[in-house]
Amino acid sequence: MRTWKRKGRGSSLRICSQLDPHEVELLASMIGSMQELLTERDASAPRDELSELTGIRVGHTEAPSDVTLGRLLPDFHRPDQDRELAADVVNGDVNSALRSVHEPHIIEAKLTAARVVLDTLPRGGGDLALTEAQAMEWLTALNDVRLALGAMLGISEDTPDQLPPEHPHAAHLDVYHWLTVMQELLVESLM
Repeated sequence: MRTWKRKGRGSSLRICSQLDPHEVELLASMIGSMQELLTERDASAPRDELSELTGIRVGHTEAPSDVTLGRLLPDFHRPDQDRELAADVVNGDVNSALRSVHEPHIIEAKLTAARVVLDTLPRGGGDLALTEAQAMEWLTALNDVRLALGAMLGISEDTPDQLPPEHPHAAHLDVYHWLTVMQELLVESLM
């Protein structure tokens, strides 16, 4: 991946870069995997008569047990954020209600961003020219994929910048850093 560059002005403004064929394949694969996780989560949401009658979608009331999904769909409020609320209230009623109401919309937004990336990837590699709106969707999808990979790898402040080449996660950590750089450069080009 080359750096992102702004070309044009106004409605003709494009955020441009180039991707190698293997980068396109890697992004498509990772985003496709994330789409599957989110689609399965959405499909497994409870359905009730009221939501069927009103058309108002509801989601799960419980946080995902999967680490990766948990990172993509975290609780809305944690006990350490507000000392005034008792932990059982925050973890129970508040998060359950917020999750039920908002999770379907969050999943849809993440899936929309993923679709934009997949639709705009240059097949077989090559030039990429995004509108500002598409670039914002790319930021969302890149962040989501990076968060998912980071959760799977257990990335923390203590994670070294590099792992020994023989380490089973060495290549995955390199991909994580590549996504981080791609995201940072895209943010800079949008500013």
